[in-house]
Amino acid sequence: MKEKLDTRRIDRRRFLKLGAGLVGAAAASAILPTRQPKAFLLPEKVQSEVRKPMEGFITAPQAAPDKHFVATDGWIYIPPPAVPPYHPDNMAPGLLTTYIFGFRDVTELGDDTGKIFAQKMKAQLVSPIFWIDQEADFTLKLTNLGLQVRPDLIDAHTVHFHGFRNAIPIFDGEPHSSVGVPIVRDLTYFYRPHHPGTYMYHCHFEETEHVHMGMVGPVFVRPILNQSYTGRQFAYNDLSTEYDREYVILLNEIWAESHWSDSHVQLPEWSDYRPDFWLMNGRVYPDTIEPNGGGTDLATGDLIAPSGRPELQYQPISSLIQCNSGERVLIRLINLGYEEQSMKLTGLKMRVVGRDAMPLQSPTGEDLSFLTDVVSIGPGESMDAIFVAPEVSSMTRLLFHNRDYSRLSNGGGSGYGGQMTEVHIYPAGELGPQTEPNAWATV
Repeated sequence: MKEKLDTRRIDRRRFLKLGAGLVGAAAASAILPTRQPKAFLLPEKVQSEVRKPMEGFITAPQAAPDKHFVATDGWIYIPPPAVPPYHPDNMAPGLLTTYIFGFRDVTELGDDTGKIFAQKMKAQLVSPIFWIDQEADFTLKLTNLGLQVRPDLIDAHTVHFHGFRNAIPIFDGEPHSSVGVPIVRDLTYFYRPHHPGTYMYHCHFEETEHVHMGMVGPVFVRPILNQSYTGRQFAYNDLSTEYDREYVILLNEIWAESHWSDSHVQLPEWSDYRPDFWLMNGRVYPDTIEPNGGGTDLATGDLIAPSGRPELQYQPISSLIQCNSGERVLIRLINLGYEEQSMKLTGLKMRVVGRDAMPLQSPTGEDLSFLTDVVSIGPGESMDAIFVAPEVSSMTRLLFHNRDYSRLSNGGGSGYGGQMTEVHIYPAGELGPQTEPNAWATV
């Protein structure tokens, strides 16, 4: 049986009726006596008991969110060759070259609003990686700091979990059914994820511009199976998806003209979309194999740059893959650009075990995973692939790269660049354990 719902909109006529009713009520309140008849007053003792729970509810402090992000703008570094007049941007400070929008993780700063608001103009690309446990409650607070270079753009921002199922509409981040966060305001999103796998998040306000400008990041849900096997990790609730190390790689592109247009108060023609740089985790090769950033400087709230590479301060996530012989390595591959990409692992086969946060299984449980050395991934898609590192007697390098060689250059120049990283395989037991996704292990 279907329940009949009243889905009528408040049209102009109903609005006028409602307005007339409100005016009438206001007029009646002016005419009628303001003192309520004594017969309708609750006894004082009852009134005080009724007020107590409400007072407690209102004054109770809110629990700190699991994550606190800010939305703002900033600058990053993309190496030569130049793409005049758009790259490097003549407005860029110091060693930096390219204007972006993005997010920052300020969770460690607690409620220090001074340090939090000092992160305006310090967005990172790609936005921070984070993860959630299946069936666990999770809260994410988003604060909109505004855009320093473009204060005329009074844009709201949202966090939309792309592909996330069963989201409460108001927390979905899609602007037509949820709430955008205005400048100097915040909103705390609530999630209870039921489906493990690799997702992505992005701002869904003016999404063509905001996504390309850099408001994109990886998020994944760890399966509840992990809780049954201490010290073991799985991509899905399936023992065959066990892994020893994991690496998240988000692919996107930079069209230098559009980034320059935003910093110079111009409007790009999006139908002319012609990317100049193809990125992995916000960097191009060879910067993709440079170290991770050093986290948050608690004294200032700013990011700590990778060792020896101050220009990569706001691109803190490395794409270098490290492992020991015999280990199972999970690659969480995400495409949040506007082009399809084909990524090849030289010399090894990967088993693709998941796609778009769904395990590759038939409705009856049949295994649909497959072996390949090339993963084709379209815009807005994610893939989960596992490879087993072969036996080596000394550190061995392999390449993980875009199969389209035109996307392995920077700005159309000579030499290797673009969407390429390296896989470093060490003899068994040489690397220490991985502490978190994309973390480098000690040798």
